[in-house]
Amino acid sequence: MQFETINPPKVADVIVNQIEQLILEGVLKPGERLPPERELAQKFNVSRPSLREAITTLKSRGLLQSRRGGGSYVVDVIAPGLTNPLIELLKNHPKAMFDVLELRHALEEVAAYFAALRATGADREILQRRFAELEAIQKGKHEPQHDAVVDAGFHLAIADASHNVALIHVMRGLFDLLLSHINRSLERLYTREDNYVIIHSQHQAVLEAVLKRDPEAARQAAHVHLAFVETTLRELDEEATRQTRAQRRLQDNVNIETST
Repeated sequence: MQFETINPPKVADVIVNQIEQLILEGVLKPGERLPPERELAQKFNVSRPSLREAITTLKSRGLLQSRRGGGSYVVDVIAPGLTNPLIELLKNHPKAMFDVLELRHALEEVAAYFAALRATGADREILQRRFAELEAIQKGKHEPQHDAVVDAGFHLAIADASHNVALIHVMRGLFDLLLSHINRSLERLYTREDNYVIIHSQHQAVLEAVLKRDPEAARQAAHVHLAFVETTLRELDEEATRQTRAQRRLQDNVNIETST
């Protein structure tokens, strides 16, 4: 009987594997700076040459990059090619907002479903903290730009709790697009005072379904929330169109009366 020799893995390869896993799981986020070399070597309990070799490997794989001023940063491997054009499209063509809503529907219903199935105790605590931040903005002066950051943070926490690494990275890669969309939505939704309370209750329904570990209820709550946003935005669009049309007719009447 022949046995194959088992070679222990190189220390640098073990470090690479651990950092890749942290990036994959979303623990190390795009743009995040790694701790200084000395501190990181101590955390891994490895020599600095082994750590440098691992960092070099990760940079060659496009997962880390150096920046002016020193340090190694996690590369955003999804967002640059996908997010920026969509953000510009959204800014220049407001109707594209509904395309973003369709995308959010697909992603966030799935995220809520799996969050209800898989959320750990730590995830549940994070979700309750993000929801507490949502409650805080209900009591203060509403500022769409700030509120959008808090709102997006809650939705991203739901995605994190799904423990689907592909979904987590897509959602985080789309963060700027999500933030831009929520900001524009809130600016318009908050023109109706009742929407503050309605949207907050919808967020609460998603949270409660996740905490109760009810995936179908979580999916439905996410659907109800996004369907409400879409319906309300379409109604506001129609109201704006009617206002513009009526103002145009009024101006035409004024011009006719002036000419006579």
